[in-house]
Amino acid sequence: MHIITLRSLLLAAVITSFVHGEESTVLKDEAAAAAPSHFLNEPAEYRDMRMAWWRQARFGMFIHWGLYAEPAGQWNGKTHYGEWIQNEAQIPLDEYTQITARFNPAKFNAADWVRIAQSSGVKYIVITSKHHDGFCLFDSALTDYTVMHTPFKRDILKELSEECRKQGLKFCTYHSIMDWHHPDYLPRRNWEKRPAEGVDFDRYVQYMKGQLKEIISNYEPAVLWFDGEWEKTWTEERGRDLYHYVRSLKPDIIINNRVGKGRQGMAGTYDPNEAVGDFGTPEQEIPATGLNYDWETCMTMNDHWGYNKADKNYKSGPDLIRKLVDIVSKGGNFLLNVGPTAEGLFPPESIQRLEQIGQWMNVNGDSIYGTTASRFKELPFGRSTTKGNRLYIHIFDWPADGRIILPGLVSNPVSAHFLQDPNCPIGITCEPVNVVLAIPGKALDPVATVIELAFDKIPDMVYGPEIYPEETNFTAPIDVSFSDFVVDGPYRIHYTLDGSDPNSASLYYEEPFTLRNSATVSCLKIARDGQPVSPVSRKHYIRKEPPAKPKK
Repeated sequence: MHIITLRSLLLAAVITSFVHGEESTVLKDEAAAAAPSHFLNEPAEYRDMRMAWWRQARFGMFIHWGLYAEPAGQWNGKTHYGEWIQNEAQIPLDEYTQITARFNPAKFNAADWVRIAQSSGVKYIVITSKHHDGFCLFDSALTDYTVMHTPFKRDILKELSEECRKQGLKFCTYHSIMDWHHPDYLPRRNWEKRPAEGVDFDRYVQYMKGQLKEIISNYEPAVLWFDGEWEKTWTEERGRDLYHYVRSLKPDIIINNRVGKGRQGMAGTYDPNEAVGDFGTPEQEIPATGLNYDWETCMTMNDHWGYNKADKNYKSGPDLIRKLVDIVSKGGNFLLNVGPTAEGLFPPESIQRLEQIGQWMNVNGDSIYGTTASRFKELPFGRSTTKGNRLYIHIFDWPADGRIILPGLVSNPVSAHFLQDPNCPIGITCEPVNVVLAIPGKALDPVATVIELAFDKIPDMVYGPEIYPEETNFTAPIDVSFSDFVVDGPYRIHYTLDGSDPNSASLYYEEPFTLRNSATVSCLKIARDGQPVSPVSRKHYIRKEPPAKPKK
């Protein structure tokens, strides 16, 4: 980690010296390549240096906290609100701002927060410096609408950032582009009474930039996590300008894709070649497969980001652990949210789940930190992660026959052991296109038992044919085809339609065939001598009735 830190500092120094026109004797030519006139054409090697700690971390904590914690989700007899309470309950601005006179989180203790976060296994914290309501959790010279003008009168970002550094976590901030409080922000809410005459959105942008400069100068966040970019007043051009501005203040900072307009809804996907931002941001969902760029799923523990005392619909600890494993197995990071109370405490339900995750991570953290996505297309019993010459096998569903089949793995492991109990025996059998592990009859950990496989080099894999079409639901007959098809090649593709494993006596593929009913298509490559040369690929197609035509 010391090497990464020094390289990141060197990167920042190099780019900063170039941007500000200063003479530099270190990597001057590389700096010119990194920032011809902005940070949008950054060479891959510099990007990799900048993103290295974030990719290593894999697990972070989101914290949504502000004035909305004080009503705790309740307003005028309704109890379903969260951080959007001002907008959803249509609270007039002069009434909502009165909450500042009651906001006094006297039990807030930054050291306790960071200790809880660190013991859960997270490596970075992202806290709301300012949410959509415009209230700031930091000391700003540009507005009185801050925590310093409440009875609390303490700079929360300062205390938390200092404690993160003391305890070894990366400190990061969320900042809303949208602002329901600032007089120059547009558009107005439909229910608001404030006039829009004389409003200057460009003046608001300058205010936002001024606050971002305060945040970067005073708290040095490692990530700036933007949000609220979807309104029509914000454009991709403004996002590019803001990205460049923030990077000019802190060249090695990491910025999410919500700084611009490229995000595709809650899926959080975007095209890094066309839209600005360093990583995608799926919200409340996990992509079905990995993405070909950096991404991070953000998710609540219950149904709200901000504190709602009536919301007890918490995901279980085991569910959150499996979500973490699933995300990391697909090459992503997991940003798990906590909504503190108005007193400044993490809800006990959140603490309980963080403790459960921490206990699992204490044993199995090597299978999460610094890993990359699974080398397997699919593992029906669980997930896998990769780290150099090692594969980590996460078993969710313990096999009744005590056999774990790793399809397509053709390298022989030199060792295999459980992270929870290295002395527990594991048998290894190497088949032509699979490795089979013999394991005990009972799970060591019913949530996720992890096996580490070590190899003398990066393991070799073979993959089964791809099955098309990708969409598995159909109403009219569809044509099914396979990839890797060569008419006169050294193998044939054999297939079945009932989900069973194909063999050399099964149907063999010559051209696309038509499905008229639901079927589980299974296929694999089989050599001319009858030996399989790939694992089995499967896809379940479901025939559905077309929607009924409306009656005239």
